[in-house]
Amino acid sequence: MNKTSKGELALRYTLLVLVFLLSIGPFLWQLSTSLKAPTEDIYTYPPHFLPSDPTLENYAKVGEVIPVWRYALNSLMVGIASVVSNCLFAGMGGYALARFRFRGRRLATLLFLSTLLIPGEAVLISVFLTVRGMGLADTLAGVWLPGCAGAINVLLLRNAFLALPREVEEAGVMDGANAWQRFRRIALPSVKGTLAVVALLSFMAAWDDFLWPLIILSDPDKYTLTVGLQYLSGTFSNDQRLVAAGTMISVLPLLALFFSLQKYFFRGLGEGALKG
Repeated sequence: MNKTSKGELALRYTLLVLVFLLSIGPFLWQLSTSLKAPTEDIYTYPPHFLPSDPTLENYAKVGEVIPVWRYALNSLMVGIASVVSNCLFAGMGGYALARFRFRGRRLATLLFLSTLLIPGEAVLISVFLTVRGMGLADTLAGVWLPGCAGAINVLLLRNAFLALPREVEEAGVMDGANAWQRFRRIALPSVKGTLAVVALLSFMAAWDDFLWPLIILSDPDKYTLTVGLQYLSGTFSNDQRLVAAGTMISVLPLLALFFSLQKYFFRGLGEGALKG
């Protein structure tokens, strides 16, 4: 085995640190800005990364300017509903594609794959007309419905079930378990890692979505957090401290969810890896 030279090793670590700074730098800068007092100049040059007098006053002001916690609750309800529906419906679809033998199974898989190539904006009008025709316009259910079962989640769970040995389910077949019982009691608990990936992706997509809630919602009381924060940015465009504080409020739930599921998340990346 060839030994890595010190120069090459130093170059690798330098590139790694550079990528890390480019990735995490904007987040840390927003966090720093959100903690700076009103008396501190955030536009000074050279910029000061660490606040000279850290304060949480900006976070309190965000709640005074807009009903941020109501918006966060709306986003939370949509996010939880999306997680539950994706884990259930995408799990059922993935299990059917992986285990059932029926005519058109390969075509169905190709159709799921093809939807990943279509930009969401291309079908936005048809989705809006469909949701409005169902009477779900200006409702949180209308925000949730288009993303209740993502194609990528179906494919991830399909591949996870394909990687699961059939012998695992044979005992259930011998005991007379039907397909639903095998799915619920044997297959689904065996792919917890992929379910964690699906849960995280679903929650992030629902929580971060801006365009669709902006289109479907008209009642300010039903706004999700991403839409509601635009009022903060527009009203206080000169006070970037409040904008940064609102951004941090919107990011914290995602961080909490990731750290709580990270053990299963990285295991699930292997379970749901693409395979033929």
